Amino acid sequence: MTNILIIYTGGTIGMVNDPATGALMPFDFKQIKENVPELGRLEYNLSVHSFDPLIDSSNMTPEIWVQLAELIAKEYDRYDGFVILHGSDTMSFTASALSFMLENLGKPVVFTGSQLPIGEIRTDAKENIITALEIAATRQNGLAMVPEVCVYFDYQLFRGNRSIKYNSEKFEAFRSPNYPIMAEAGVHLRFYQNYILPAPEGSLRLQTRFNPNIGVLKLYPGISVQAVEAITESPVEAIILEAFGSGNAPTAGWFIDRLKKAVDLGKIIVDITQCKRGSVQLGVYETSKQLQEIGVLSGFDMTYEATVTKLMYVLGLRLPMAETRALVERPLRGELTPV
Repeated sequence: MTNILIIYTGGTIGMVNDPATGALMPFDFKQIKENVPELGRLEYNLSVHSFDPLIDSSNMTPEIWVQLAELIAKEYDRYDGFVILHGSDTMSFTASALSFMLENLGKPVVFTGSQLPIGEIRTDAKENIITALEIAATRQNGLAMVPEVCVYFDYQLFRGNRSIKYNSEKFEAFRSPNYPIMAEAGVHLRFYQNYILPAPEGSLRLQTRFNPNIGVLKLYPGISVQAVEAITESPVEAIILEAFGSGNAPTAGWFIDRLKKAVDLGKIIVDITQCKRGSVQLGVYETSKQLQEIGVLSGFDMTYEATVTKLMYVLGLRLPMAETRALVERPLRGELTPV
């Protein structure tokens, strides 16, 4: 039988109503089959690992990402796939982080959650869990159908490091603006193999040295010298520049000078777009050409979540500056499409 490890970190999906108080409280996921009896028809060997204490996803940290990655690496040979139940607010950050930490991943790591607690009559939790398990168990020619970190929500499967939380009120909570979905659950579970990473040739390797020493500079019309200097002169090692359109920014001399000074001091600056869809194209317009000339790197079509976690990962490798800069602009786990 197929062996699947369910890892419950916390979040809305595991909540039920306390009959005494009416408040939401987590239930014991070791009794998951009692709460979701349909799982008994899947004929999988299911094991459950619950975090103690449970974690609200707003409290997610790189240290918890390391715990997750180390758990998967430890249990990697015992299970055919992994399903991680996680709060939706930071799910895309955690999925992106694990995609970088788990190099040569050859088994599915499927994140899912829900918008309504599992105890609610109209909950989306049951369908999300059941289909996530089916995805984690699906094999073809002896190999995992989806050998990568992904997010399943509301009938669609997304590459983890391409996903964003899009809506806080609808069941359609996630989207993948710049990359097609990898599978869709309708009457049949349909996989789109052209968009799924191939099975790796090497064995799993774990990288857990994350460096969170990064800053974010989001541009807006009228941004002041003080606002820019608060980021560029802070003791961070990398800066995410959330620019306009295809990576455009003010051409004012003082603005370019502050960025150049940061680059000259050895800080990495990565330009991503504030637009949900589209890619950075440095040098196409005059408003981005100067950025390219002073050494700002392109984030291409990376999501904010992927950019944050990729920088933490790359900085943690402690490579020479030239190698670090090259890795930032290179697709490592399918997180970007070079222009």
